[in-house]
Amino acid sequence: MGIKAALPRYELYLYSTVLAGALIWAGSWIVEASSDNVNRKAFKESVRPGWHYFGRKMDVSDFEWVMWFSTFRNHILFALTGHVIFAKIFTLLAPKHRSLIFAVYGGLAVLVTMGWTFMALVVSHCIILYSVALVKKKWMCFAAGLSTLASIKLEPYNSWQETLVTGSFDLQDILFYGGCGFSIMRCMSFALENCDRKEGNYTFSDLLKYNFYLPFFFFGPIMTFDRFHAQANNTQLTRKEREMWNITTKALLHLGVILVVDVFFHYLYILTIPSDMKLVNKLSDWCL
Repeated sequence: MGIKAALPRYELYLYSTVLAGALIWAGSWIVEASSDNVNRKAFKESVRPGWHYFGRKMDVSDFEWVMWFSTFRNHILFALTGHVIFAKIFTLLAPKHRSLIFAVYGGLAVLVTMGWTFMALVVSHCIILYSVALVKKKWMCFAAGLSTLASIKLEPYNSWQETLVTGSFDLQDILFYGGCGFSIMRCMSFALENCDRKEGNYTFSDLLKYNFYLPFFFFGPIMTFDRFHAQANNTQLTRKEREMWNITTKALLHLGVILVVDVFFHYLYILTIPSDMKLVNKLSDWCL
């Protein structure tokens, strides 16, 4: 093995400057292309009024982004605000039962959003994988988890499961796959932790508390069961040093990323431009 060393700081600055300059130069070509061709026929359905203070129309080709920040924005804020409020109240009144309250609140939110058939489907996945977890064989837990995960994409199981969830909003299929997929992965984590437990088994209630924790339910992140169980059942709650500062900075960082992406959708039209091949053939290499 050779000697490894970091690149000199000034060399990294040079590379970063060149890359940033190239991106800005290419971006200027894209902005020009989107400005000059906004009235093309191919743009009429995909470019619509957005944030009025930008003074430009918005690329709405990414229906998922538009749906999250229009139809679902208020629902998400309402649900997560309720989660925080209930969590704070029951942490003060009944800290030993707060994990149960989290599960009940999360389950009700999922039920209202997706319907009872989806809830029944998710609970059935939990029952199957909990039953396998009682055997305490890791290879069986892996096999059962991966087979259950594959069932949401393999026919005829996929079609049968999709018929259980009916609704009228465009994101329901995304929430279906996200909710089922992450639920199965959480069940696998629970099953593997149960295999490592020396005496007895975790309860089915422990699995439901873990699975229906609302901030994680549809899209993660995946917190392993052992970490969740330890945190959710900790009654001696103390605030870590600079914890609120870290929460605030991460929240502002996420808000900044959202604003940057929205600015891109208003100025670059990078989803709509490739749909017009006649325009693509005329664009410069830098724009492409």
